[in-house]
Amino acid sequence: APTGTLYLVPAPLDFGCDSQIALQDSLPAATLQTAARLTHWICENAKSTRAYLKRVDALHPLAAPLQQQQITELPRAVHKKGDHGDKGSASWDARPLLAAALAGQDMGLVSEAGMPAVADPGSSVVRAAHDLGIPVVPLVGPVSLLLALAASGLNGQSFAFVGYLPQDGTERTQRIKELESTALRTGQTQLF
Repeated sequence: APTGTLYLVPAPLDFGCDSQIALQDSLPAATLQTAARLTHWICENAKSTRAYLKRVDALHPLAAPLQQQQITELPRAVHKKGDHGDKGSASWDARPLLAAALAGQDMGLVSEAGMPAVADPGSSVVRAAHDLGIPVVPLVGPVSLLLALAASGLNGQSFAFVGYLPQDGTERTQRIKELESTALRTGQTQLF
C-alpha cells in the first residue's frame, strides 16, 4: 500500500506576539492549501497548532473540523533536550508517530514558528519518515535563521548555526566568547 507524505508545514513567526500578520502575507497560497487538506498533525503544542489551523481555515476551509483533526504532540523532553542523543539526552524513536502516514494518510509536521526541524524540534520525525520510506516534502515559508542572516549584513557565504546557548550564565558567557573568537578568526557568521 502506498504511504502518505510528511509535509513540513511552516508557521508564521508571530507566535506569542500581541498582533499577528495576515497569513497570506507570510505564507504562499500553496502552503496554506496543503495545510488545509491535512488532518493528521505532529506538533510541539496542540493548542497553538489548533490556533494556527483556525487561521488557515479562515482562508482555506479545512478538510475536517478542528475537533476532528488528529493532533499529536512531541514529548516535552524532545523540546527541552533535543532528539539527537546529545546534551545528555537519549536518541528518541519517532516512528510510532508516523502510523497514519504508513496507513496512507498525508501528515503535517508544524512547529511553534518558522520551519519545523530547523532550530525547532522535529528532526527526529523527519529521520523516522526517511527510515520508514515516507516521502518528506518541505513547504515554502519563513525560516527565522535565514531571514535573520539576510537582514544582518553579515557574511552570508560562510555561516554556522550553533544551536541554543547554555542557560547557565557562566557557560553562556564562555560559549559566546568561543563563537566570537571563531567569527573574528574565520569571518564566519555565527547564528544561535
